[in-house]
Amino acid sequence: MTESMISTAGLRKTFPGAGRKDPRVPVLNGISLEIRAGEMVSIVGPSGSGKSTLLHCLAGLEPYDAGSVRLAGHELAELGRGKLARLRRRHVGFVLQSFNLIPSLTARENIALPARLARRRVRRADIDRALTAVGIADRAAHRPGHLSGGQQQRAAIARVLAMRPDIVFADEPTGSLDTATGGDVLRLLRASAGTGRSVVLVTHDLEAAALADRVLVLRDGLIHAELSAPTPGRVLDAVSHARADA
Repeated sequence: MTESMISTAGLRKTFPGAGRKDPRVPVLNGISLEIRAGEMVSIVGPSGSGKSTLLHCLAGLEPYDAGSVRLAGHELAELGRGKLARLRRRHVGFVLQSFNLIPSLTARENIALPARLARRRVRRADIDRALTAVGIADRAAHRPGHLSGGQQQRAAIARVLAMRPDIVFADEPTGSLDTATGGDVLRLLRASAGTGRSVVLVTHDLEAAALADRVLVLRDGLIHAELSAPTPGRVLDAVSHARADA
């Protein structure tokens, strides 16, 4: 059986209320799920349904109030800040709407930076392979200011590919890109899952969501529906029902 890379049981998360004496606001209300190695899973739902909060809890970026999260075989609640950071450096890559590239570094240097910070050796061949895979090998020596938005996002994905993480978390990675470039980025993420890597994608783009093996539809901090072999039409129907039932 394929290895489980991410699992949760009864995951709950609240945020402080608007005022000091206001009750805390529930965001995740008892989510249980499992994501296996090589699987791409999309998370969709109405605004405020808890999509990004769920991703942040799964990735260990946000503490949770109750339940459990296991990431690459580790229970996150049992890890201190240092061990959690090392776990993410070893196993996790992020593709976000903000590219998080260092302006003073070239594309090649930005791609190598996470490995340098983690004191891991990254081969030049791995960087070259990643640059070629995302189609910007000819822009390797350019700094972010001389790259288009699409090229910067491709560099951010190359940075992930060069690190060879077990899990990639992508939060609205195409939100600032044009349709054609966004489609290319999504196909790269889909191909990444095909190499045995798990990909978790939060998106409002129903066609993007339908590229996944499974789609989780959130509503009010719960999994309202789960779709296997999704199509854009089925995702649209499921999200529409979630909005109507909210």
